[in-house]
Amino acid sequence: MTFLDQLRNAATQNRSLLCVGLDPEPKRFPAKLQGDPSRIYDFCARIVDATADLAIAFKPQIAYFAAHRAEDQLEKLMEHMRRNAPHVPTILDAKRGDIGSTAEQYAIEAFERYGADSVTLSPFMGFDSVAPYLQYQDKGAFLLCRTSNPGGDDLQAQRLASVAGEPLLYEHVARLAQGPWNLNGQLGLVVGATYPAEIERVRALAPTVPLLIPGVGAQGGDAAATVKAGWRADAPIIVNSSRAIIYASSGDDFEAAARRAAIQTRDALEAAKG
Repeated sequence: MTFLDQLRNAATQNRSLLCVGLDPEPKRFPAKLQGDPSRIYDFCARIVDATADLAIAFKPQIAYFAAHRAEDQLEKLMEHMRRNAPHVPTILDAKRGDIGSTAEQYAIEAFERYGADSVTLSPFMGFDSVAPYLQYQDKGAFLLCRTSNPGGDDLQAQRLASVAGEPLLYEHVARLAQGPWNLNGQLGLVVGATYPAEIERVRALAPTVPLLIPGVGAQGGDAAATVKAGWRADAPIIVNSSRAIIYASSGDDFEAAARRAAIQTRDALEAAKG
């Protein structure tokens, strides 16, 4: 089963566009776990179990594990998700971007060491930095396109005078992902929920690729505007919320609170489809 097949199945089975982001910060854990990096797996696994029937995907951010020397816990968490939520695909948020043999090693890291179903990548070193990931033909890769941070304008909103029509850089990335780079139909794009007009523009340029849309929740992105701009019946969107779900409560009820927040967000996204 390809990553796109997994997405479609999860969207149908869980009636969801919601991606639950896993960004573990031990200092924000509930009291019994707080400040203890060795409990990262325990915290994240309990969030996964509480939301496995509500998500279209899970997205662990690798930096939150690596910063605490918890890569072994990430491996264990990925195995937990495969075992306990096999119908929900995983997106390893790594934003890798390198060329040649180094990119090959990063692909091994994502798909063989961690067993991720897809990975986020920076496309700005060109197609040869993306190609090694596409050798895994059942896996997916999301290219950074129009990100949710204000500094994205520094590069992504610049015009390319050397390209016909002088598109903005993010528009050019969208066209490449829809067209010549998407050899096996494996590519998707990352577009921030804080820019609904740009989501709509990316969807127009890339009408069939999946869009990974962070920024709903703590970053202030509007769920209804996001769905209206990007969702199409034949083109999946994966709307990520991390902190608003996993830190919905700092108490012993954090699992139940995460589930309530996930239900609320999932239902808001579904309602916005009309």
